Amino acid sequence: MPHLTLTIPTTTINFLPIPRNPRFSSFLIPLLRSKMASSSSSSAKMIVEYAKSGRSSCKKCAKPIPASALRLGLVTRDARGFDMTKWHHLHCLPFSSDSGASPEAIKGFSSLKSSDQEELKKLMKESTKALDKVSDGDKDSSTETKGFEVHGRADDENNELEERKVKKKKLFVPDKGGELEIAFSASDIKENYKDAKLLPQWRAFQTIIFLERADGLHDSRKIAAFDFDGSLAKTAVNKIGADAWSLMYPSIPEKLQRLYDDGYKLVIFTNESNIERWKKKRQVAVESKIGRLESFIKLVKVPIQVFIACGLSNGQPEDSYRKPKTGMWHIMEKHFNSGLEIDMDHSFYVGDAAGRPNDHSDADIKFAEAIGLKFYVPEDYFNS
Repeated sequence: MPHLTLTIPTTTINFLPIPRNPRFSSFLIPLLRSKMASSSSSSAKMIVEYAKSGRSSCKKCAKPIPASALRLGLVTRDARGFDMTKWHHLHCLPFSSDSGASPEAIKGFSSLKSSDQEELKKLMKESTKALDKVSDGDKDSSTETKGFEVHGRADDENNELEERKVKKKKLFVPDKGGELEIAFSASDIKENYKDAKLLPQWRAFQTIIFLERADGLHDSRKIAAFDFDGSLAKTAVNKIGADAWSLMYPSIPEKLQRLYDDGYKLVIFTNESNIERWKKKRQVAVESKIGRLESFIKLVKVPIQVFIACGLSNGQPEDSYRKPKTGMWHIMEKHFNSGLEIDMDHSFYVGDAAGRPNDHSDADIKFAEAIGLKFYVPEDYFNS
């Protein structure tokens, strides 16, 4: 039976063993935290429901949540003032999350099966007893409890495993600061990217190139976002040209058409440092990348908004638009979506750079995490 350790800035409290329920054990820590840090409970709410489809993915492990499976959602308000829901498997619920003070306070609880309700009630009763023991030993402590973290042996083992998996990968750390601010002006939009002339309807702003407005494209609160190379198109770094690509998965045209018909706006966010790196062949790099994107859009027959980050990965200062930086998303959201508030619960991002053993980096998953989007790897999304 595991012990949990509560780490506070200047002191450490060891919990007594807490009985674990195989299905709802991840509720224990959120309940303890909501009791001891009630000031933060107003900033996060918990909902519970049975997954309506198999398309949602877990915010922590990025694996799909099966249809009809019980899932937990953490509803938080981000820096922009928007509410967004992050779904989790029961065993993946982050330890730092908040929850209601009673089962009835959790939205959706009344809709659960009676067996699931009783099991949840039992767990919460057990957690209350453990809390009382912690409180008795903490009465004389004057240490603030704001922002504490809870660690378990299983988490340490999982963290070590993940570190080994990505040891040789190029990893990125998302911004820890506040909301990204970019000074955007229509007068700064150019028809050339430095010394390279862009194709019609393509424009440049700072170190990004974007497709100004595709015919039939509609702005939407629901965003279906995708990486390009390795996710939608099979490409090779040693091949150039507008035709040097092939469709990554046969189901892509049908899937994209279905999303478009369901009211999603389709957006591609892609890095292409060759445009910046090939100073003597920049026009070739521009025409190769844009040519592939235009050929892809023509093939799938669905209007798509496109943003290309041209900055270097090792540039100093760091490029604000190159993934995992969120500059491309910021530009789309603030200036190219008619001011619509994005529905983060229904929006998602698909990319192949997820930090797995054979991935070239984890830029895509970090990009999604920094924004707060559900994340899928392309083989799961397009083969499901």
